[in-house]
Amino acid sequence: MDLPVMPPVKPMLAKSVAKIPPDMHYEAKWDGFRAIVFRDGAEVELGSRTGKPLTRYFPELVEALRERLPERCVMDGEIVIAREGRLDFDALTERIHPADSRVRTLAERTPASFVAFDLLALQDESLLDVPLAERRKLLTTALSGVTAPVHLAPATTDIGVAQQWFEQYEGAGLDGVIAKPLTGRYLQDERAMFKIKHERTADVVVAGYRLHKSGPIVGSLLLGLHDDRGTLQHVGVSAAFPMKRRAELIDELEPLRMADPSGHPWAAWAEEAAHESARLPGAPSRWSGKKDLSWVPLRPERVAEVAYDHMENGARFRHTARFRRWRPDRTPESCTYAQLEEPVRYDLVDILR
Repeated sequence: MDLPVMPPVKPMLAKSVAKIPPDMHYEAKWDGFRAIVFRDGAEVELGSRTGKPLTRYFPELVEALRERLPERCVMDGEIVIAREGRLDFDALTERIHPADSRVRTLAERTPASFVAFDLLALQDESLLDVPLAERRKLLTTALSGVTAPVHLAPATTDIGVAQQWFEQYEGAGLDGVIAKPLTGRYLQDERAMFKIKHERTADVVVAGYRLHKSGPIVGSLLLGLHDDRGTLQHVGVSAAFPMKRRAELIDELEPLRMADPSGHPWAAWAEEAAHESARLPGAPSRWSGKKDLSWVPLRPERVAEVAYDHMENGARFRHTARFRRWRPDRTPESCTYAQLEEPVRYDLVDILR
């Protein structure tokens, strides 16, 4: 492979802002695997956000990109999997599997798509220093008439349209809106874009914690919600605390610590079969590797208010929830899925069309 922009490339990043800024280029924020695609003739490589290759995990996508992209190019975009008209991040994570046979089975069962939103190189020219407005024109021309599973990301310079996307597209599993300066160069690994994400709050049961890697202080709080059967399901974690606060939480939660976890709703976390019917905090994960997933059980009596952006498959927080405050006025039993706002369904096909 001999391209004007060579792997590894660390993609340009975005910083969070509360409102959509004016006079910019706007796109939907896709909820998938960020990927830089390198094509040089028959050679195709998919680079991840960290620079590590994703190529072996998406063989069906490699073939599609070889057939549909310009012969020599470098593109920035998102690998996504859609099910029933919305993005499915769970199906995407299943593809990161060490067994090639498993990867190929999933490639047939849940094929991936690539949504392109930037062009870093074309033929023998690097476009890293070219303004975004010009890069977008070149990308649109390069993908003119492209067919699934490769897509050109919808874009607009109309802030009113961007606001409409922000309100509607969440129903298809998207994650908000990205705003980019029209004159901006492509700056690798720099937060030169802006992301605007949904933020909601929920009251959750704090039913345990994991220790921080640096010592006997709280690393993350384990959060739960009651389902329709009254079962406390593990829905995510809250982990962004200053070091001083992490130490204070140990003392604050000590009266709730359970010496014997046998009566805890998640006591069966170590039993592999238990994870088939419930989301428990000790579930093994390909992402965690050898990471210590042991946890300290707490009597599920304390309620906290947390902020979150959206739910994954309606079952858990897609990202780490942000702790807001304790809620001594709420009972644990009142912390149910019923309090969560459900976005109006929106068909992903209508977005990509």
